[in-house]
Amino acid sequence: MSYLAKNYNRKKIGFKYGKGCYLYSVNNKKYLDFVQGIAVNSLGHAHPRLVKTLRDQSKKLWHVSNAFQIPEGEKLARKLCKKTFADYVMFQNSGAEATEAAIKAARRYFYSIGKPKKNRILCIKNSFHGRTLAAIFASGSKKMTEGFGPKVEGFDHFSFGDHDSLKKKINKNTAAIMVETIMGEGGIKVIPDWCLKDLRTLCNKKNILLILDEVQCGIGRSGDFFAFETSKVKPDIVPIAKGIGGGFPIGAVLMNKKVASGMIPGTHGSTFGGNPLAMSVGNTVLDIIANKKFLNNVKSVSKYFLFKLNKIKEKYPNLIKQIRGKGLLIGIQLYKDQTKFINKLMDNQLLTIRAAENVVRILPPLNVKRKEIDIALQVIDKVCSQLK
Repeated sequence: MSYLAKNYNRKKIGFKYGKGCYLYSVNNKKYLDFVQGIAVNSLGHAHPRLVKTLRDQSKKLWHVSNAFQIPEGEKLARKLCKKTFADYVMFQNSGAEATEAAIKAARRYFYSIGKPKKNRILCIKNSFHGRTLAAIFASGSKKMTEGFGPKVEGFDHFSFGDHDSLKKKINKNTAAIMVETIMGEGGIKVIPDWCLKDLRTLCNKKNILLILDEVQCGIGRSGDFFAFETSKVKPDIVPIAKGIGGGFPIGAVLMNKKVASGMIPGTHGSTFGGNPLAMSVGNTVLDIIANKKFLNNVKSVSKYFLFKLNKIKEKYPNLIKQIRGKGLLIGIQLYKDQTKFINKLMDNQLLTIRAAENVVRILPPLNVKRKEIDIALQVIDKVCSQLK
């Protein structure tokens, strides 16, 4: 009997350790892990530099209150700002906390300039911004919000790709547009660069803020440090998490100077956010991933992977509808429910995870090698041949 609550539909498999791309089960089976904690373990399992950083810091200092300065956090914030559009950073513990803090920052900015009624956030229907009460209502998913009423007000929604609806939903009380640059849970749907540019232009015209949620697609996952970088757009706020900690819980909100002006002392806090252990790990992760050579390798490996997956799609046109994604945030959209496909992959020791619209989500570590991609491709091809 398990004493864990039943809010997860867990697969009947557990693991005792991992190394690189691989997980080793309690039954001594070796699995190629292309879930990696859902895009969390950006450098795979037990990366030696991360292990060393964690050990070294654990001997010095684990936690102090944000009532005091935390040098490791100052260092990571400086690196993030120098690397990105941001002028300031607020550290959190997770993606949901980061998106909540992003919403608070947007509303607080307009409050601080004497426009308290300008507080509504416009989001894509059936997007994903986390599991807190505000985040699930921001996501606009009936399935996610069912049973959690009363409704958290302040969110409006438009359908993915429906630009007319988007423009009609903007009113005098709209404070921000918040979208995932690449929708993860929603089916690995990429917002094109031209659309991001139009969003920025629209936000400028309507005096509203642009929030780009890069919790899943950021920190090198797309092949660029942020997925929006190819559009040359500068957002106002970007929540991040997952990959920045390489497996250690870290979230953050990146903001420009204008937005940050509203976040005065007492407006937001987090007990564990920005603790020395997390910040030390984040610094090491950033030192590795922010390297141009590293990111170019992500692009190269991704290009190869997507090319080969499209070849498999051509081979099984009645099974695979579309190959989606960017970088190493990849989706195989099937014509039918993906459950059997995912289970078959697991039977062949390849771990993947589902997303909406019958998508099999594939999330290798960013330092995955081509030989490991080839193993995955062989398994995917084999399962396709069994299910065609």
